[in-house]
Amino acid sequence: MFTKITIQTHSKVDIIDISAKVQQAVSAHGVRDGVCFVYCPHTTAGIMLNENWDPTVERDLAMVLDRIVPQTLSYQHAEGNSPGHIKSILLGSDHFIFIRDGQLQMGRWQGVFLAEFDGPRTRTVWIKVQPDVRSG
Repeated sequence: MFTKITIQTHSKVDIIDISAKVQQAVSAHGVRDGVCFVYCPHTTAGIMLNENWDPTVERDLAMVLDRIVPQTLSYQHAEGNSPGHIKSILLGSDHFIFIRDGQLQMGRWQGVFLAEFDGPRTRTVWIKVQPDVRSG
């Protein structure tokens, strides 16, 4: 029960709510109860769970990450995207979410996001849906 979704990012730093696409993958596999694994196979992007109601939270996160990992340091990596690599490490490349009654189990204001740090690019997110094993 594996799905790949493609996301087009639009700027150098872009945080995109992918909650609906992840839920669609869960629904398509018909899993009632289990676990959904969300993974980003890119080294300058990551996956995060955070508030999906107020978009200023996303901008605040990007601002803080820019302060922690500024573009202006003397990085050695020739491609010029070292800040993107570091930010993706800080954020992480995966999350898991419980599934109950066919629905992702997240907090009231939570969403699943792809965080882009070296865009714009076309990104892939892998989703693995694992049903609970019923013991008899």
